[in-house]
Amino acid sequence: MNAVPPLLDHLVLATPDLAATVADFTRRTGVTPEPGGVHLGLGTRNHLVGLGGRRYLEILGPDPEQPEPAGPRPFGVDQLTEPRTLTWAISPPDLDTAITAARARGYDPGPVRPMSRRTPDGTLLRWRLTDGTSGDPSGLVPFLIDWGDSRHPADSGLPVTPLLELRATLPDPEALRGPLAALDTELTVTTGPAALTFIVDTPKGPVTFG
Repeated sequence: MNAVPPLLDHLVLATPDLAATVADFTRRTGVTPEPGGVHLGLGTRNHLVGLGGRRYLEILGPDPEQPEPAGPRPFGVDQLTEPRTLTWAISPPDLDTAITAARARGYDPGPVRPMSRRTPDGTLLRWRLTDGTSGDPSGLVPFLIDWGDSRHPADSGLPVTPLLELRATLPDPEALRGPLAALDTELTVTTGPAALTFIVDTPKGPVTFG
């Protein structure tokens, strides 16, 4: 079993207080996440850290400079009371082909929807992703993402804390075997409460986030 899942694109560390979580990450690792951008209309913004290669960490939280969104913020941010690694994304070579193959294998990744955000330098990034919660409310099965012609976030000179390991716990680990296989990826899963944990290498040594 690989410590880093095949096709991994990014991890989502969500928080009710973005500034506090970015400061905590900086204190614990010695690396300062960079502002990523604003999700207009959704009430969120993010900071990013490279994880080595074409992978990154997204720290996502409410944007105090936006008005309250019309609906719930993404990833259940409104219900969070503390930072939590909620889910992860994979980037297959062809999004539509991967979805068709997964459905043929018995797992539906959910509908595809377009999204966008504007970076601090004004660049508009556009991507497509699946609604992973449709088939897996735990967040332990990854959603799928396709960056199309946009610059990948990991290619923008982010500070880097190399990812050493991503692992999960779930009351019934076997429940993930089928969906992960259908998506051509894998994840180390042991028995326990539903949770994702990752370890990064930093100037201060390995640091674990849950």
